[in-house]
Amino acid sequence: MAEPAVALTDVTFAWPGRGGFSLACPSFTVDQGESVLLLGASGSGKSTFLSLVCGIVAADRGNVVVDGTDLGALRSGARDRFRAERIGVIFQQFNLLPYARVADNILLPLRFAPERRARAGDARDEAARLCAALGLPGDVLATQAGRLSVGQQQRVAVARALIGAPPLIVADEPTSALDAGTQDSFLSLLFGQADKLGSSLLMVSHDERLGGRFDRVIRLEDIVTTERLAT
Repeated sequence: MAEPAVALTDVTFAWPGRGGFSLACPSFTVDQGESVLLLGASGSGKSTFLSLVCGIVAADRGNVVVDGTDLGALRSGARDRFRAERIGVIFQQFNLLPYARVADNILLPLRFAPERRARAGDARDEAARLCAALGLPGDVLATQAGRLSVGQQQRVAVARALIGAPPLIVADEPTSALDAGTQDSFLSLLFGQADKLGSSLLMVSHDERLGGRFDRVIRLEDIVTTERLAT
């Protein structure tokens, strides 16, 4: 049986200082090639949970294993390198460099990930292929990212996450700025490219309407408990 793309076991984490909160996750998995939607309201711990999966923060206890690697066994710098190589992240606010060309934005992760760069092959050709597959205009690579519409910026952010075929794609509320029709079109493009590359997909959202597109839908409250720390 194939090893899961993501596996959390007996994980606990607490933000230090006053006014923080603690999070506990007894068990959670994403299978290889699976798409999972995590539903949670604002303040439910979605961002902290994703930070643990991506290795941005380290669990205080328990195991976070991504693509066969126990992130808790890595120092901070090694976790950063692992994330660059093995995880494509789609941020809620896209986090594009507005004055840089689209090509530079898409190719940026490859500068920090030699294995991912090798998987991309001819990186500029792959960036062009992803842009075309995501419905962006043919001359988009030379355009400043800040000149694009919100929907186009979102697709550039997806191309940046997908380039180099990372085994895991993590998306943080990527459809929050889109209407229902545009959401459906966007998800079709995202799923099509993730399937083509064989990547697993973990998305967090508050929008229950997205659920029908995913292999599994999980409410964060069913797998995670949070507690506000005393001020």
